[in-house]
Amino acid sequence: MSKITQRTRTEKLLLEAARIFNSTLEYEDLLESVLKLVMTAAGSEAALVFRVDHHRSDMKIRFMLCAECDMKVIKRELNEEVTHWASRFREPFIVNNASDNGFVDPELSALVGIKIRTVLTVPLIGKGHMIGVIQALNKADGEFTDADQDMLTGLNNQIAVAIDNAHLYREVKREALEKNLLLEVGMKLSSSLNLDEVLRAIMSSLKQVISYDVGGVFLIDPEEMKVKSIFVVGYDPSYDEKLQLKIGQGLIGSVAHTGEPVNVPDVSKDSRYVDANPKTKSELVVPIKLGDKILGVINLESDQLRAYDRRTISLVSAFASQAAISLERARLHQSLLDAKKLDEQLNIAREIQRSFLPERDPAVAGYDVCGTNISSGQVGGDYYDFIRIVDGHTGIAIGDVSGKGMPAALIMASFRASLIAEIRNNYSIRTICQKVNSLLFESMESGNYVTAVYGVLDARHHILTFSNCGHNLPVLLRKNGQVEYLAEGGPVLGVTSDATYEERAMVLSPGDTVVLYTDGVTEVFDKNGVEFGLDRLIEVIKKNKAKSAKEIQAAIYAVVTKFASEDHIYDDLTMIVIKRLPV
Repeated sequence: MSKITQRTRTEKLLLEAARIFNSTLEYEDLLESVLKLVMTAAGSEAALVFRVDHHRSDMKIRFMLCAECDMKVIKRELNEEVTHWASRFREPFIVNNASDNGFVDPELSALVGIKIRTVLTVPLIGKGHMIGVIQALNKADGEFTDADQDMLTGLNNQIAVAIDNAHLYREVKREALEKNLLLEVGMKLSSSLNLDEVLRAIMSSLKQVISYDVGGVFLIDPEEMKVKSIFVVGYDPSYDEKLQLKIGQGLIGSVAHTGEPVNVPDVSKDSRYVDANPKTKSELVVPIKLGDKILGVINLESDQLRAYDRRTISLVSAFASQAAISLERARLHQSLLDAKKLDEQLNIAREIQRSFLPERDPAVAGYDVCGTNISSGQVGGDYYDFIRIVDGHTGIAIGDVSGKGMPAALIMASFRASLIAEIRNNYSIRTICQKVNSLLFESMESGNYVTAVYGVLDARHHILTFSNCGHNLPVLLRKNGQVEYLAEGGPVLGVTSDATYEERAMVLSPGDTVVLYTDGVTEVFDKNGVEFGLDRLIEVIKKNKAKSAKEIQAAIYAVVTKFASEDHIYDDLTMIVIKRLPV
């Protein structure tokens, strides 16, 4: 082949590669296209590709035989032999007598189902690091040449970038799916009274983000001191007796006893494993708890070794928290059925489903009221709401859950549902806070808590009655410049079962401004580690007191973000501004 012909062929392949790699970000589709491109570029009968992932204990090899053009996924455990085999690929090379020099891994050759004669290997380099390997196998018309190697090397950068981008896209999709599933399951838990239906939803939702072959939800029977299967997926019915365990027996019974999750990468090496599925190789068991009380466990089993990691444990734990809340909700709803209040609570559940945050600011006669939540990009624990009580009375709520991520969102969903339910049943603000605290104490794990302020604005008589449950001090700026704080209330919610709360009523005069906020506003630090703090917040409110509620919020946000250091990691910024308009 002449140099001109070779150059033209290379240019065509580079253009074709660019077209292919710009057409999809789906990981598996992209790897299938990569394999076809490698076979075309090298003129080989088959090809394989694998990505290096230092966080995994196994490797996935994608293989394609040209005659079939179907991609196969081959899993290899990273034992010493496989690691040695993969370590050879840090430089491109050609082997045209693979079967004679001992280069071919016999197990891999058997798995792909072909006799490997010739091999062309090129490492994929991305950002200066080896991210994977491509191999052309069995040259169709003889032996691989330096020209074939140059061809694949020329495609190296495009392939590496495309695989990296597709992997990142897959991870972003996975995280988004997990967050959406969290919210979806939370809504189902808030609306469903059927425990089997809720647990079915949890297991099916888990299946979308976690690979498991068999699994189930098991609950403790305190009278018999046994763990009984309540909803299972994939087990042979003939093994049902093995799934009914005494507390402390097997991995499921052990977690039901200790209340701590267990991840077993190889069940053959754990004497606690009960063989209820002959194909199982690894198992994850996570407790379902309400506070210190263990209600049961979620159990997942896989036919693969080392199938689960820390991320999986965290995600399943979040779903287990949902399961715990669902059990408590079922009990509460049954109680409401007995009291003939089911219809009212179902309406509340439908309201919870619509959204955690209000769709619009309320229209309150004589007042300028607005709220905002500026997300940090995570699933956070901030919350605010405007709740219509009766004509002229508007509920004002703001809250913050300890921690971040999915567990915090679950707790906030429970808090909001409990708060709205108690508002419908009680008018006394201190009674509402006490009952919400009791519900959260029963349903949250030790160490979690919620800070909140709940109040009612009586627009006719210009009275704001509130209770502060361990939250950041809201600021009341009088028209004359005097500053007051909304401090009266009680401790944070969910820490003790018998906490009591007080309420305070204050008169709002024309020109008065109230600002409620979460710690994402004041706990911001500059490059010297100095905190923004309450005094600076008050200064901003004073400078902008003549402006509208929305303009005050915007001014606070602008000053806070300007104050923060460049590397500051923001929390959610949530604010409510209430201004009584001039008469």
